[in-house]
Amino acid sequence: MTISRNPVIRLSSLSTALLLALATPLALAAPADDADVASDPFDLQSIVVTATAPVSALTFDTSPKLPRQPVPASDGADYLKTIPGFSAVRNGGTNGDPVLRGMFGSRLNLLTNDGAMPGACPSRMDNAMSYIAPENYDRLVVTKGPQTVLWGPGASAGTVRFERDREVYEAPTVKASGSLLAGSFGRNDQVVDATYGDRLGYARVSANRSESDDYRDGNGDTVGSAWKKWNADVALGWTPDPDTLLELGIGVGDGESRYATRGMDGSQFKRDNTSLRFEKTNIGEHLQEFEASIYHNVADHVMDNYSLRDPNPAGPMPMPMASNVERATDGGRLAATWRGSAYELVAGVDGQDSRHRRRGGMGRDAYRAQPWAVDARFANLGAFAEGTWFQGERNRWVAGTRIDRAEATDERATISGGHGGAAVPNPTAGQTREDTLAAGFVRFERDAARQPVTWYAGVGHTERMPDYWELFSARSFGGAMGTGMGGTNAFAGLDTEKTTQLDIGLHYRGRKVDAWVSTYAGRIDDFIQFHYPSEGMMAGTSVVSNIDADIRGAELGVEVRPADHWKLGATLAYARGEARDSGRPLPQMTPLESRLTASWDNGSWSAGALVRVVDGQDRVAPGYGNVVGQDLGPSAGFATLALNAGYRVNAMVQVTAGVDNVFDRAYSEHLNLAGNADFGYPADPVRINEPGRNAWLKVNVSY
Repeated sequence: MTISRNPVIRLSSLSTALLLALATPLALAAPADDADVASDPFDLQSIVVTATAPVSALTFDTSPKLPRQPVPASDGADYLKTIPGFSAVRNGGTNGDPVLRGMFGSRLNLLTNDGAMPGACPSRMDNAMSYIAPENYDRLVVTKGPQTVLWGPGASAGTVRFERDREVYEAPTVKASGSLLAGSFGRNDQVVDATYGDRLGYARVSANRSESDDYRDGNGDTVGSAWKKWNADVALGWTPDPDTLLELGIGVGDGESRYATRGMDGSQFKRDNTSLRFEKTNIGEHLQEFEASIYHNVADHVMDNYSLRDPNPAGPMPMPMASNVERATDGGRLAATWRGSAYELVAGVDGQDSRHRRRGGMGRDAYRAQPWAVDARFANLGAFAEGTWFQGERNRWVAGTRIDRAEATDERATISGGHGGAAVPNPTAGQTREDTLAAGFVRFERDAARQPVTWYAGVGHTERMPDYWELFSARSFGGAMGTGMGGTNAFAGLDTEKTTQLDIGLHYRGRKVDAWVSTYAGRIDDFIQFHYPSEGMMAGTSVVSNIDADIRGAELGVEVRPADHWKLGATLAYARGEARDSGRPLPQMTPLESRLTASWDNGSWSAGALVRVVDGQDRVAPGYGNVVGQDLGPSAGFATLALNAGYRVNAMVQVTAGVDNVFDRAYSEHLNLAGNADFGYPADPVRINEPGRNAWLKVNVSY
């Protein structure tokens, strides 16, 4: 099987043009009294989302219910890619692993309804976003960088929250919405969201089903990528008065997915969620709000090589085999909000306890008869406070601090001997490591006096406990520079990761032009990296180690409304990182990427276009990466065109349609896993290609 590569596309001229486009409206802006933001009744982004702009400093807030292009997302990672700076490590059709500014894994705090649900697979086949059906949520809120302390420890790259709204009803009310999607490669989705509420409470049901066959790339070759998923959630709320809420949430789901990049497929993505939440508002003159929540989340994942493919007799897994992993996470949060004439303060505590266990077997479904074995336990308890001080009408100071006590326990009796050898006794069996993690930030924000401009500058620091994948998935620990054995294993040898980062940005909101830029520069002490040696004594193993690193980058965007009903926009995202001592590039860094958009909307009809341009990436570190993948070498750039159109039938019904990859280009993303031999890929690492031309039609209904 051969996969063509497009010529490398260089973006130097494009980035210069975008910077000029951003600078020009700021230089030529009219006085503030002429540049007030005008309400625009014809907002195409309310029909089809192609890119998202920040709503405040480093914060993005959007509705995942809105149709998006490319083809509406099947998981959380896919939807995040509409926010500049996000990308994903690709598996194929679904369940990509999100990456923000080149940072991956638990450097991103991923939450649903304020609860954590980390996946269970040692290779992150079922990362947290795999269990997310975006349309089942009302809001997606992203905070970039270590610029909040409200939602848990770590989160050096950012915090991602999928949230559902909670309402108080004065009279009996029925609300319902739903959508149907049909597309190329057998794609079909169904979503329903219905609520009944009255003065004493409400009941809400959200459910979805999503399915797709294997897709074909621009060469016409089939890529193993089919999936089926379903989710159902119920929320029962009691509202004895307008200021009090008690809500019980119950959720279940399951699915399966073929992976052209893996030796196994995901034949089960079962989830069970239970939560209880209490909210009280308008308490007193200064104490305004109090909230308390607890949750119990379970991810039960099965991977095998026989349910969705036939075992390859010539491959490394010639016989049917399966692995069943489960992670149960319990947690809770208490927070109170105080407000005064010149301040707002949120303070509280949160905690989390997580248990990981596994079983497996040779033969079809033989794992079901095997006992579970717990291999890891995690716990965390933290206290936080974050406040805003309003210094006059135009200046704000935002600051926060938190401290956490984190621990991990190694329950493995044996560990892999490496090189296919027998398991050996685990020298850290039964041991618990404990760490105290400190985090904090301070940010200054200022609104200009005579222009609709806000600028900010902030510095943040956070310390991150190595996660399950870093402590338990690596075969060996490689010391300070990743060479040789620096400790008994990763559990005993890895240090906590410390990030200190400066964020500076500016946002202009005018009558005809919106423009924003966000830049950052950070130093990471004891950055956790993976190394996959191809020769020598360590060949075929994964070696994890700590190094010191520097990172920097920027995202910017501009939107111009040249005439009624028209919008033109552009975004640019750039990330770079290198090891501080050697200067070697950090692996798995996202290439320079731009999105150019044009849209027209007359209130009933709409049309839009999206051009996505990605630069070739030659700053790579072959053999280095993360627990999911590694740099496969330089990648070629590419450009794709997507078109969409929409029609508002009435206030209740809207129809949207689109074509992605209009010219049927054969291309692959830089962040990618090598195609597996079971799907016809060669032994040498080859990136899988993205879908070819892909058409879709979606109907949204709301009542």
